[in-house]
Amino acid sequence: MYNERIGEILKVKFVDISQTKSASEIIFSALRKAIIEGDITVGAPLRQDELARSFQTSRIPVREALSRLEEQGLIKTQRFKGSVVVGLSADEASEIFNLRALLEPEILRNAVPRMSDSTKQLAIVQCNDFSKSTDPLAWGDLNRIFHHTLYADSDQTFTREVADNAMDRVDRYIRAQLVVSDGMDKAKSEHLAILDACLSNNADLAAELLRDHILGAKESLLASFPKLPD
Repeated sequence: MYNERIGEILKVKFVDISQTKSASEIIFSALRKAIIEGDITVGAPLRQDELARSFQTSRIPVREALSRLEEQGLIKTQRFKGSVVVGLSADEASEIFNLRALLEPEILRNAVPRMSDSTKQLAIVQCNDFSKSTDPLAWGDLNRIFHHTLYADSDQTFTREVADNAMDRVDRYIRAQLVVSDGMDKAKSEHLAILDACLSNNADLAAELLRDHILGAKESLLASFPKLPD
């Protein structure tokens, strides 16, 4: 029963990956995606032996994958319970957004002068996709893809990694917040303004608009926090 449920959640076809060098990476990526998107909910246990059976591998790559998830703050090892998916308090969410508001504008400021024509064209398409989407289930992915594209040409690799991990922690809450508030309409106009600044090669304005965008999303999220599902 558990194996069938995990297979349904992760939306992957389980194969024998016991001899695959990237077995832990496959497991990590599948679990990370399911946690971020809210398919595996807060408090859900992730048992090593059951995951190993599901992925047809030993417990070693499973243990490695769970260790990486814990390093990113997505799960926590609890006595007698093993690994469980963890949520955030309002204070923790606020702190993470404040960190994003420090890091991501600087990443974008660095990226704008380096932004290739192909990146700009891709960002235009993705901004339009986000604005035109009427599918709430797609909004979270479209939002994140747009942000990632804007940062793609930055050479601040380590800072981007830290910012990406921070976004992992709040992504499922952003997805829910876009649905339960007016966050989608606000995000559309703010994305367009940020994109216009990037296309005009105005790095300082783009960074300022992005900072306001992130902090505005934080306030909207905190206002909706009691209503957000885990």
